[in-house]
Amino acid sequence: MKQYDTDTRKILSALCHAASLFSWTIVSLGLPIAILILSEDTIVKKNAKEALNYQITFFLYALVCVVLIFAVIGIPLLFALIILSLILPIIAIVRVASDPDVPYRYPFICRLF
Repeated sequence: MKQYDTDTRKILSALCHAASLFSWTIVSLGLPIAILILSEDTIVKKNAKEALNYQITFFLYALVCVVLIFAVIGIPLLFALIILSLILPIIAIVRVASDPDVPYRYPFICRLF
């Protein structure tokens, strides 16, 4: 089994999750896709897939919240979603930096990949 550099694994995994802080830009999807394609490390690939799943799921959650704004319940849900979209990637970055050998799994998301 090939041994991968721990520092490179930390950086690439953290970049995958940090890209989601650039929400609503092409970077949030493009960077994890590029890392998924270019990396040979299985842990980094799992982190890239998880970051993509996170972005897609939160986009779908945002669409639901926008629709629910007409029922008034969407406003507090959208506010909570914004707070979570800032907190969860930071937690993921800290976790992959502290333990780079274990891929991070976001709570509350649908895993499409």
